[in-house]
Amino acid sequence: MRQLTVTIPDDFYETFISFFKHIPDVSINENVENEIPLWQQEMVLERMKNAKPEDYIPIEDALKELDKKWL
Repeated sequence: MRQLTVTIPDDFYETFISFFKHIPDVSINENVENEIPLWQQEMVLERMKNAKPEDYIPIEDALKELDKKWL
């Protein structure tokens, strides 16, 4: 027996699962522990869309700020 990891679009999920449920000896294990909720994905995309160039800082500056805060 072989194991397969598949990434599929959310809107195709139900169709995909319903197809494989009918095959004998197939087990479906959903890994949801690392899944980012759709509401959070949408929130990040909205923030990225509304961000202005002056909102961004170079990675070097960001790392320096983090070092000040946590070291």
